Amino acid sequence: MTPTLHILLAICLAPALALVLLLIPSRARSLREALAVVAATANLGLVATTFGQQSRIELPWLGTSFDLSLRVYHTASFVTTAAAGFGLLVTLYSLPFMRKHSAHGAHYALMLLSLGMANGAVFSNNLLLLLFFWEGLLGTTYGMIAIGHAGAFKTATKALIISGITDLCLMLGIALVWAQAHTLTMTNLRLPLEGMAPAAFVLLMIGAISKGGSMPFHSWIPDAAVDAPTPFMAFLPASIEKLLGIYLLSRLALDLFELTPQSWLSTLMMVVGSVTILLAVLMALIQKDYKRLLSFHAVSQVGYMILGIGTAVPIGIVGGLFHMINHAMYKSCLFLTGGAVERQAGSTDLASLGGIGRKMPITFACFIVAAASISGVPPFNGFFSKELVYDGALERGTIFYLVAVAGSFLTAASFLKLGHAAFLGPRDKKNDGVREAPGAMLFPMLVIAGFCIFFGVNNAFPIDQLIVPMLPEHLIAEARSAGTHFSGWPSNPTLVAMTAAALLGALINHGFGVKLYGSGLHAADHIHDSPGLRWVYDRAERRWFDPYELFMRGSAYFAQAANKIDRANDWLVVGLGRLAQFASRGVRAAHTGNTSAYIVWSLIAATFIVIYLGQ
Repeated sequence: MTPTLHILLAICLAPALALVLLLIPSRARSLREALAVVAATANLGLVATTFGQQSRIELPWLGTSFDLSLRVYHTASFVTTAAAGFGLLVTLYSLPFMRKHSAHGAHYALMLLSLGMANGAVFSNNLLLLLFFWEGLLGTTYGMIAIGHAGAFKTATKALIISGITDLCLMLGIALVWAQAHTLTMTNLRLPLEGMAPAAFVLLMIGAISKGGSMPFHSWIPDAAVDAPTPFMAFLPASIEKLLGIYLLSRLALDLFELTPQSWLSTLMMVVGSVTILLAVLMALIQKDYKRLLSFHAVSQVGYMILGIGTAVPIGIVGGLFHMINHAMYKSCLFLTGGAVERQAGSTDLASLGGIGRKMPITFACFIVAAASISGVPPFNGFFSKELVYDGALERGTIFYLVAVAGSFLTAASFLKLGHAAFLGPRDKKNDGVREAPGAMLFPMLVIAGFCIFFGVNNAFPIDQLIVPMLPEHLIAEARSAGTHFSGWPSNPTLVAMTAAALLGALINHGFGVKLYGSGLHAADHIHDSPGLRWVYDRAERRWFDPYELFMRGSAYFAQAANKIDRANDWLVVGLGRLAQFASRGVRAAHTGNTSAYIVWSLIAATFIVIYLGQ
């Protein structure tokens, strides 16, 4: 197979099979499922076989100066293969989960379309072509949320508006790049951060971090956790969109612009990452719904990736990129466990769960592995990527490091609460009939949990073979000259000790909360009720700080004010019309046709003129 055909198939095959799938009658569900699995498997095979290849395709576009440029290289192969792997696993998971869903066929078709769009965006070597595929994901995201239930279109619309606004920023950033460099071919770009370049960087960064789910562009994700089918959460917000957003952010920081640790843009990225880590995990801590809690962690964890890449130092960047793939694994696994609990117990409300760990031991085991990974417990994968981020953050400033460690403390505290409330403690009698999830749902969870362990215990493979080759040569050379080792056990024992202290503190905090309230569900309520935080929490839960809700409320107030102005204008126009009508009737009544009356009116007018002139 020629390189051109190979890459075009990688982009077009999954969407083409998605269209075929939609033509299959709804009664042939098994055929739809079989085709979806075959398509996801073929997509994985196509992108995985690009590893080790280096090729470019330049296709003229309608005689313009913009070429449809595609590029196969290590980073693209890694990101698309990871996305395809998650796509296949979530497709398998969906077989029992979506079987009775009315939008069964649309779900698989939208998944395949999303995989094709993701491949196109990552293989694109032209920013305008990347934008085309990037925008295509808006439609699939809307569709996959909207099929959740009858009212889910509101959340889908919210996601569309937020992502659409940030994608507009992406468009403006691309326009500024063209104005600065007169090319949109990514391999030809290496812009110094001067002139209009910083503005272009910020606009492109907004598009990237929004796709990754960073604050303040995150608020649709917790809503989608409730309204969308669970496979959607494991597929797009937890994995594919994180991979795409951080992929683009890394391209901006490493390739397209000359980002250095001395740049204010580096500091900006670290501030955004730190704020996202802390605020999102504080919101996760107080959630009482399994999937909403996970959704806020999906937001919080992207902060570590932005923080790591924003350090602009090799060890931080490697940590951020390693955390990208680690997060996609453990967060997908966590959402899959949540979907299993929802299907088997009929609810994700933590108040109605409890004690189901004995009924669902494999799901519980997968939850433990994924929860330990996201909390940064050694020897799981999340521990090693976080330690690299910590090291890079500390090199840039103690405050960034302390925020990152505080985030780990709160992450561990919230997952102790979640695990205790859902899987341990007394079991409600209504859950006596709960059974383990079907094998098709357990298999993806077990595979991902296995990778969480493998990428931790044998972290040299993902770091040295997958992550480090994503760095430019000058950063790799800089790390080698400094004697930096990315893989293996962390080289800074002080940071490891601080991590251990944070995890131990989270355990003690959980024990204190359970003793105080007598419940795992309320084990973090003392943090919620602490002085200063309660006021903030109460208003955050009422969406006072949600930019989308503020915009919608502002729009409603503006609409009401505009309506009142419009009614006042109507009253004024109608009033003037009536006044003119009254005046015209009076004038018409005065014009009787009597000559004597006209002479009298003329004399009166002449008298007033004489008096006026006499003054």
